[in-house]
Amino acid sequence: MKPGAWRLALRIARRDALRAKGRSALVIAMVALPVLGVTGADVIFRSATLEPAESVARTMGRADGQLEMAERGASVKQAPDPGDHSYMVFNPKYEAKDGAAPQYTPAQQRSRDTEPAQLAQQLLPPGSTLVPESQGPDTAASSAEGLLSTRTSEADLTDPVWHGRLDVVEGSAPANDQQAAVTREFLNRSGLRIGDRTTVRGLESSPFTITAVVEYPGDLKGTELITRPGTLIGKLPETSGRDSASATRWLVKLPAGATLDWAKVTELNGYGFVLASRSVILDPPARADVPYYVEMDRVRGDSGTALLDRTYVVILATVVGMALLEIVLLAGPAFAVGARRSRRQLGLLAAAGGDRANVRAVVLGGGGVLGLTGAAIGLGLGVALVALLRTRAEEYSGARFGHFNLQPLDLLGVLLVGLVTGLLAAIVPAVQASRQDVVSALTGRDSLKPPSRKLALLGLLMLVAGAALALVGATSGFSSRTLAVLGGSLIAELGMVALTPYLVGLFGRLGRWLSLGPRLALRDSVRHRGRTAPAVAAVMAAVAGSVAVNVYIASYDDEYRREYVAAGPPGAVILGTGYGTSAEAKLLPQMRDTVERSISALGPRADVSHVDYKGDCQDGGSCGYIQVMPPKERRCPVFDRDTPADPGEIKRVMSTDPRCQVHERGDSRYGDLTAGDATLLRNLYGVTDPAAGQALTAGKAVVFDPRYFKDGKVVLRYSEPTTTGAGGIPAKPKNIETAIDAVLAPSAMPAPGQVMMTPDTATRLGFTTRPAGSVWLPGAAPSDGDQQKADGALAKLTDRTVLSVERGYHSKAGIIGLGLAGFAGLVALGAAGIATGLAAADSQRDLTTLAAVGAEPRIRRSLSGFQCGVIAAMGTLLGAVCGLLPAVALRKVQGVAADYPGISPEELADKSSVVLPWPTIAATIVVLPLLAAGLAALLTRSRISLLRRTG
Repeated sequence: MKPGAWRLALRIARRDALRAKGRSALVIAMVALPVLGVTGADVIFRSATLEPAESVARTMGRADGQLEMAERGASVKQAPDPGDHSYMVFNPKYEAKDGAAPQYTPAQQRSRDTEPAQLAQQLLPPGSTLVPESQGPDTAASSAEGLLSTRTSEADLTDPVWHGRLDVVEGSAPANDQQAAVTREFLNRSGLRIGDRTTVRGLESSPFTITAVVEYPGDLKGTELITRPGTLIGKLPETSGRDSASATRWLVKLPAGATLDWAKVTELNGYGFVLASRSVILDPPARADVPYYVEMDRVRGDSGTALLDRTYVVILATVVGMALLEIVLLAGPAFAVGARRSRRQLGLLAAAGGDRANVRAVVLGGGGVLGLTGAAIGLGLGVALVALLRTRAEEYSGARFGHFNLQPLDLLGVLLVGLVTGLLAAIVPAVQASRQDVVSALTGRDSLKPPSRKLALLGLLMLVAGAALALVGATSGFSSRTLAVLGGSLIAELGMVALTPYLVGLFGRLGRWLSLGPRLALRDSVRHRGRTAPAVAAVMAAVAGSVAVNVYIASYDDEYRREYVAAGPPGAVILGTGYGTSAEAKLLPQMRDTVERSISALGPRADVSHVDYKGDCQDGGSCGYIQVMPPKERRCPVFDRDTPADPGEIKRVMSTDPRCQVHERGDSRYGDLTAGDATLLRNLYGVTDPAAGQALTAGKAVVFDPRYFKDGKVVLRYSEPTTTGAGGIPAKPKNIETAIDAVLAPSAMPAPGQVMMTPDTATRLGFTTRPAGSVWLPGAAPSDGDQQKADGALAKLTDRTVLSVERGYHSKAGIIGLGLAGFAGLVALGAAGIATGLAAADSQRDLTTLAAVGAEPRIRRSLSGFQCGVIAAMGTLLGAVCGLLPAVALRKVQGVAADYPGISPEELADKSSVVLPWPTIAATIVVLPLLAAGLAALLTRSRISLLRRTG
């Protein structure tokens, strides 16, 4: 076509869009909504992705570098930007053979002999200033309600070097030793305000006045208290005596003209320092010149996380592709409505000499005009919405944007997607309009044609081939899985669309068993396949999306349900200090009384003790290690050898030996070996067999996993506390194994590698015990209010969470699935409504005939309702079938990604399992058509206007 003809077609399309404002608004909304979402996601992603200069500011503020002593006596290989622990430490003392002295380089020896701060001053350019980063321990500070767990640190916020990393956003920086700054989260959780006072636990006599609110731009959700240097950390009981001289991380300020180049970075690496240099990060060296990258490439080879990364690409591409196809199919009926209502106009165009290309151009022009308009509106709304909600988005994600980043090429691509979507949605109506008979179009008569068997056969082949491609591509593991899954899913759904006209005819055979209203509606749908098929495809697309997401979520949720391991029997109330300090252990009697006063009807209490071997593990002390071992013949050879094996041999054994492919789910908060009485056996493990309790009292251990039990024995491996030999080399601990008498008693939840005995039995075996907690098993789980009451009372004793109630696995998939099903239902209702409007327009003559022969308004309303219900019913059935394919394919993709050496068959099956949410699917298939029919009948006008016949 000539440009002039296209201009005319676009003018006609624009005029038609302005005439049919309701239909145009619907199409624009269908295109604008996904464009809005894509635009918002793109702007947020681009804005949240930091430029190198912004990343540097969050790491080191206005300093020239950030220096950290990784390990004294070691050397380091690091990335130009060592953030996220992108470095490796090499210490000769760990690489020395048994009995051999470590061979230190001169730089490593100097690092061992010199204090880090002094060494850093010697190695940095003369005149450099080190600003210590003093990070204290987590502790508790007073709040309006009691105690609040918080981080602690020290910094002189009047120094500009902190700007960009730690910013004062409200109030004024602390100016004396009695003032402090806090994060916004600290204020929100504590109920305090600027000007209020807070005290740190252990320093109650030295309160701090809050003078400022600060924020870490990269961590908005942190709870932290910041004081001036030397006023807090060294005075805390757990860090008494620590000062700035003992710091191992500093911000570096250089004198004028000095720089920290890559050569200086590698020099400092030789002494065990990690250096993030502003100049290096902004102008990094070539990858081949970075030893860290060379080493990582050598270690990883072709493995690493490439397969996992491709898995996310497959999922993202499939979701986006299926969403775009759904938009095309949803907008299709709207263009079909427009084309049929413009039949006479298009017929006049053809009668005046316009060829089929001109007719197609008018309809395609409508798709282009509405698609581009919808894309522009969605683009503008997306940018405006992100700008309006920027602060909320930053607070929700927990990090500030680098800057509001609009990428022109990205936005242009989004516009093109909207334009292409509109054109694709208008293709089928355009072809249908160009093929209509001119006389029939001018007179308003339909030219009915039987469905094409060739098209139906092509659709069937596409459906089968697409399903095979998606499923085979998902499980093969080759690099084009993205194209296979996405392409297969799209081909299969398009094949179902091509089959729709033929399937509509098959549905028509059900009319002989229906009453008058449904029979007329079904007959009308079959006779007018040209408008029925697009409407059915639209409903099918909406339902397919809902079913696919629901199946995927249900399968994912079932995987987590299988992986979930309860901490105890249902309703168990568990109090434990875990591996806390000895001070917390001394508070255990008070904690037990507090819980029993706060929660009623707890039942008998069972006290539990840790079992240790020599030494004291609390307060950072050195102690032995006890481990429950399976019998020798059931152990994985990889983990039961004294000398390291070749990585290739490890991979081979893990992949072939069934003993290595065991999924040991379950871990007690009290450790592998616990001590207690028969009440603990019931309360913590759910064992009610009297024989097990009697064996426990008789001095035997109780084993809960048959893999660890053989011939009435269980094996315990224990080792001496680790000691340091000559040259600072940790001496290899000696392992001792002993088999003790035991009985097998299956527990209420998985407990592999766990054994229980009485304290007397532990003492007889040469072990020591120490109180660790208590467990109650009430008849019914305490209410959430009772638990909150107990937590509040315990907060006055400790700032750690020490109480939990086993309430079983809680899933949010039901709520998410219900919401998605509801959204898809609304979309499907809209598509069915469009189809009903088209059906009402086309069947106006039938309604006129019914009125002429005396049919009641009720008959006409029921006919309209049944027409909508028939379309919705066919669409939901086909959509339920189409939605299964992408969900199953994506679950298989995840199963392939999870197949690593040593994975158990049960775990692999869980990763790729498919669960069908039958209640949700059934509700969609049944409720949606009924709701569509009811709304159509309710909204149909009873009075109709008689028509004058044309021609």
